[in-house]
Amino acid sequence: MSQYLDLIMFAGLIGAILLGFPVSFSIAGVAIIFGYLGWAMGVMDITLLGATGQRVFGLLSNTVLIAIPLFVLMGAVLEKSRIAEELLDTMGRLFGQLRGGLGISVVLVGALLAASTGIVGATVVAMGMIALPTMLRAGYDPRVASGIVCTAGTLGQIIPPSTLLIILADVMSNSYQQAQYEQGKFAVEALSVGQFFAAAIMPGLVLVLLYLIYILIRGALRPQDMPPASLDTPRPERAEVLAAVVPPVLLIIAVLGAILGGVATPTEAASVGAIGALLMAGRRISRRPKIILFGAAALVLLGVLAGAFPIRLQRSDLGFLSQAAGGFYVILTIVGAIGIVYALRAAFREKIIHAAVTSTLTMTAMIFATILAAGMFSLVFIGLGGEERVAEILTGMPGGPTGALLFCMALVFVLGFFLDFVEISVIVLPLIAPTLILMGHDPIWLGVLLAINLQTSFLTPPFGFSLFYLRGAAPKEISTGQIYAGVMPFIGLQILGMALVFFLPQVSTWLPRALF
Repeated sequence: MSQYLDLIMFAGLIGAILLGFPVSFSIAGVAIIFGYLGWAMGVMDITLLGATGQRVFGLLSNTVLIAIPLFVLMGAVLEKSRIAEELLDTMGRLFGQLRGGLGISVVLVGALLAASTGIVGATVVAMGMIALPTMLRAGYDPRVASGIVCTAGTLGQIIPPSTLLIILADVMSNSYQQAQYEQGKFAVEALSVGQFFAAAIMPGLVLVLLYLIYILIRGALRPQDMPPASLDTPRPERAEVLAAVVPPVLLIIAVLGAILGGVATPTEAASVGAIGALLMAGRRISRRPKIILFGAAALVLLGVLAGAFPIRLQRSDLGFLSQAAGGFYVILTIVGAIGIVYALRAAFREKIIHAAVTSTLTMTAMIFATILAAGMFSLVFIGLGGEERVAEILTGMPGGPTGALLFCMALVFVLGFFLDFVEISVIVLPLIAPTLILMGHDPIWLGVLLAINLQTSFLTPPFGFSLFYLRGAAPKEISTGQIYAGVMPFIGLQILGMALVFFLPQVSTWLPRALF
């Protein structure tokens, strides 16, 4: 029995989670129990657990993961300020006259919200409460409507900025460095969050395109499933469409443009996104929106000018033009600060900040507690010989590197039925990724394949998180069975998306190679 303790430990973890215990406590508890069990049986050196403190310090000082709470705050502010509702309403009226038009609008809004919030739960709940009743009133099949809302909401996991991609970038970078050490390389290369963001953009858009093609084809073949909206619904004016779409698009450009352009680190860009979301929310709810608009314009202009013509005011050899430009930058900074203060006042008055910060603290605590517990779990698993067992299984797979990769993708897909993406990312991937990289697989391409696979776990019954979110927000006439049936075609589209990235690696590798 002692030689299989690592496998029993992994099975015990899944069992503890399925019993409903809090995830982080389940992971840490199983690790402690099996650590002492292995020590008692003489198959593990208990002093390995002494490295836990170093892992905790490494996590708390990890500059990559600091971006997570800032991106979560950005998404929470946008969600609480009801910007998503305005966007959904406008896009629904714009495309509603087409067969499947409401479905198209939900997918497009899901993509926009994914790129500006990155929070799956918030997007699914918002669309479940706003778009789903509208689709049902228009005569949509409840299964089709549920599947579209669930799937569009999960785009926040693959389209950057996304907490999944940040965690995955950290895991894959560590695995890549570990693989290089095992190859005897000591001047190791690291991977950045920006590279994974760049790699995920094209696959994310490919998935959006697959969803849209499916909706259009189904609308043509089965028009009774997705009829056009009522002709009484007025189409929005061009100004109304621009007012709803331009602010989120500008926020996306500011955040992703800063990261991909090398202007800012992901953490700095996340703080820009949080301020941008606050200004967007403030303009919508403030009694003086023009002041906030001027403040936002001043900050955008400051970012562009300071990037193109940087001024160092501490230098003693500045000419008159440089000093005048520096003075102008100071004025822009003051105007921007005034806009932020007015946005903050409005957000405090409407209790948006309170709700957003509470949501951010809850989600961040859950993610970091899981990562901390997973660090302890992996120490014990390695101490019980699990790492060597995983390497043996993968290297012994028929089909060589391709066979090992297909086995791992199938394993992650099946685990997605039962485990959360954070648990799979921080427990399973550090065990399999180094071996796969050593076999010759490109770490960025591998990371994107795994990201799409983990995104699919939000849709797979019985524990897909999107299914739970929609179940809580959907009208009572929609059953759980209809929600499960509705996502099945989209799970097939996810697998097709993975196959496209698998057979055409350039979809994920071209952009990061061009930019980095």
